[in-house]
Amino acid sequence: MKEYEAIREIFNLCSNNQMRDVFVEEIECDDLDEFIKNKFEGKEVSWEKSVLEDGTVIYDIMTSKIKQRYSFTEI
Repeated sequence: MKEYEAIREIFNLCSNNQMRDVFVEEIECDDLDEFIKNKFEGKEVSWEKSVLEDGTVIYDIMTSKIKQRYSFTEI
């Protein structure tokens, strides 16, 4: 299994508040798509996946009208 540093950002819906919640964890995972599916299981969710030149995998996620972003960097 691969190890990743996972950064989860939850964007604030208030237009006057630019702060966001940020959570950092280390995970072991073979399939990041499956990790995201399991994380949001039972919820209506859509996402867009992109891979940066340095190998970082980013998921921009919409669920319950809240924008979130997961960034995975291999350790």
